Amino acid sequence: MSQPDIQAVRAYFMELQDRICQQIEVEDGGEKFVEDEWQREGSGGGGGRTRVLTNGAVFEQGGVNFSQVTGDSLPPSATASRPELAGRSFEALGVSLVIHPHNPYVPTSHANVRFFIAEKEGEEPIWWFGGGYDLTPYYGNEEDVIAWHQTAKHACDPFGDTVYVDYKKWCDDYFFLKHRNEPRGVGGLFFDDLNEGGFEHCFNLMKSVGDSYTQAYLPIVKKRKNIEFGERERDFQLYRRGRYVEFNLVYDRGTLFGLQSGGRTESILMSLPPLVKWQYNWQPEAGTPEDELYQQFLKPRNWLNL
Repeated sequence: MSQPDIQAVRAYFMELQDRICQQIEVEDGGEKFVEDEWQREGSGGGGGRTRVLTNGAVFEQGGVNFSQVTGDSLPPSATASRPELAGRSFEALGVSLVIHPHNPYVPTSHANVRFFIAEKEGEEPIWWFGGGYDLTPYYGNEEDVIAWHQTAKHACDPFGDTVYVDYKKWCDDYFFLKHRNEPRGVGGLFFDDLNEGGFEHCFNLMKSVGDSYTQAYLPIVKKRKNIEFGERERDFQLYRRGRYVEFNLVYDRGTLFGLQSGGRTESILMSLPPLVKWQYNWQPEAGTPEDELYQQFLKPRNWLNL
């Protein structure tokens, strides 16, 4: 099995952050990302580059974060289900991003790619890759969702016939709000603990997913960003953003790990939307476009008829 090359992973992540930010800026056509370089304080070491775009022409807020953090030991929450990690130093690095558009007809999107390694003198390192991306529309469009999943499948196909199907199901299962009994969106890809096949194979699979994110998302933005909308659509967008916040604060592994391991709070919570609303016991009226989201899109489906 080939040995992990942390420097190669770091170089890829930083280049990916640069590339995604540049492409998002071009699509926005107005605002630029503001960069905040930071160093981790307290126990452990490392740092990162947080980049945030606010009040753009197309994107209300977008955050693209690179981080690389180290520590002498993992928090109990991380070792409870993985006791083999106890007593090991660790290093975690990756790129995580969330893009919140102005226009309710443009979906919110999320992506991340990451690498984790835990080491102990005299023993083999324990390492894995993780990542994926998912789409959260406010007004559903089958053409967009099918294209999104086609791009995801194309990224997975060189690595095995079942990779897309497996990662698509993993995404559907993961991005699910149990307390609401509903998916967060229309899915995509999700994988974790990837180390089977050796470092190079896993690294290449992760890169294929990372490289395909903007190929999947930006064509949807181009098609929908100029659709006219009013107060009704905006209110529904803000209401549905509440689900996004609930998932990130209650279930998201990256958010919970970052907060519990002493990560940088501002960078961890950059994924939250700038405006959001909750309404008590609200339901969309039957037959409306808002109801269509619930009836046709917020249900796991085989979008590619595989």
